Amino acid sequence: MLEEMCRLTSAGVPPAEAARAALEGVDRSPSEHDRPQADRADAARPRSRAPGALPLGDARKECKGLARAAVRLDAPALDDQLTGLVTRHGLVVAWEEVMVPTLHAVGRKWESSGDRYVEVEHLLSWHISRALHRAIAVAVPGAQGVGPVLLACVPGEQHSLPLEALDASLTEMGLPTRMFGAAVPTEALTAAVRRLGPVAVVLWAQARSTADHPLARHVASTSWGVKGARSRPTVLLGGPGWAGRQVPGTLRPQGLSEALATLANLYDSFAAPGESRPAP
Repeated sequence: MLEEMCRLTSAGVPPAEAARAALEGVDRSPSEHDRPQADRADAARPRSRAPGALPLGDARKECKGLARAAVRLDAPALDDQLTGLVTRHGLVVAWEEVMVPTLHAVGRKWESSGDRYVEVEHLLSWHISRALHRAIAVAVPGAQGVGPVLLACVPGEQHSLPLEALDASLTEMGLPTRMFGAAVPTEALTAAVRRLGPVAVVLWAQARSTADHPLARHVASTSWGVKGARSRPTVLLGGPGWAGRQVPGTLRPQGLSEALATLANLYDSFAAPGESRPAP
């Protein structure tokens, strides 16, 4: 009975509804037939204040199921739910509407509870990273004849998960990338820009303390190629750390969807007449 209730709640069914189903001995998963009743019961019930509940507010039901699995440290349930999310909704919707709200809820709980929820945040982040990597296990061939998108966290920035989501989505679209991850030193970053000649560089800063405006200006002004035909990358600044003062010569997309649209349009401008980038 307990296993059945855990299975139902990890899939997003509200606890009271799952308990009734388990008590009745009904061996079933939350199907399309079950969802309207579960949604009505959940909407009528005040948000849980029980210990361990995450501050999700009116988030999607999938967020609540993911949060329950994370709080229980239920790794198999996390993997199953994340794989299902990406399969049903695609990377962008899964990231923006489920993964990010759940990560934010865990972060808020961590901030208000000392170090009690560190393990929950780390486990959830790890499994989200795994799900993103699995989603692009079979990569679409990248665009030919143009430089890649270079993705890097600024020096001192360890939060690379949003860049992993962007990297996975770009790869799914068939756009070439080079993912360098967390805390890339300034010299290594500028050397990579000169070596690769990227079409675009995405710099991620989660906090204002790590947002390096001089570095962003330097990368935006870095050029390569023969004299008279030198090129510079388009620089996109991602993350809340860049809020406030604008860095001249850079773009600031608001979220994954906008970044993808900007980069797709950029690659389309490099395509030869009659040629288009690979379809997702």
